[in-house]
Amino acid sequence: MLSKRNGITFFLCLFLISAFAQTEKDSTVTDIPEGFKVTNNAVTKKEIDPLAPSKAAFYSAVLPGLGQAYNKKYWKIPIVIAGITGGILVYDFNTKQLNRYRDAYKRRLAGFTDDEFYGPGTTPQISDDGLIRAQRQFRRNKDISLLVTIGIYALNIIDANVDAHLLQYNVDENLAIRPHIQYNEMENSSDLGLTLNFKF
Repeated sequence: MLSKRNGITFFLCLFLISAFAQTEKDSTVTDIPEGFKVTNNAVTKKEIDPLAPSKAAFYSAVLPGLGQAYNKKYWKIPIVIAGITGGILVYDFNTKQLNRYRDAYKRRLAGFTDDEFYGPGTTPQISDDGLIRAQRQFRRNKDISLLVTIGIYALNIIDANVDAHLLQYNVDENLAIRPHIQYNEMENSSDLGLTLNFKF
């Protein structure tokens, strides 16, 4: 009888201890305030269009700046247009100057002394050698400005293509490498590290 009473008392004590142990608050769990809703769909997923980079490059090839508009990077459009327009204007200026000096040199070779660089009297303001040097300089400047303009046009196409690729870059939370800081209670210090997360 005594052992049965002791056994019941023992089980009753175990039951009460386990009941009180479960009511203690876990220190690692925080209370969620009212009105706070946790959703699993925190990351929005969007379809990847594999043709978007090629479309952006094609649009930029047809009309510079159009690929940037397709990518919704409107602030790049004035830069592209200014670069190509500036290159064309410099090319045009050097072409006109080259033609001026070439025409004057051709007239002097033909024996005329009435070109715009000849000045009053019989002494020319610019010599024949000066006209030849000016033609070389403006021809070189014209070629450089043409190459720069073509380079800006090509960069416009490359920028639109790369930008469209980067817009489709996967920044999904299901695969991520993140730094983390964890407090180590045993050593009373913080541990630094990297966490690689895979969520399926």
